Amino acid sequence: HNEKLAIAFGLINTHPGTTLRITNNLRMCPDCHSTVKFITRISHREIILRDANRFHHFRDGTCSCADYW
Repeated sequence: HNEKLAIAFGLINTHPGTTLRITNNLRMCPDCHSTVKFITRISHREIILRDANRFHHFRDGTCSCADYW
């Protein structure tokens, strides 16, 4: 669940509205995927996350992978 830690660090240390770009060398688990969707909905930020298989572009509570990963 290192994605959650990276996002928390990014939210604390960047200005509001800044896009967060995170790289992960493992696949994203379903729990982290749901959590990131929720975070983008409440923080009004875009999060671009690269996991072992694909890029996930999270914006306004949705993901570019359409919940297929």
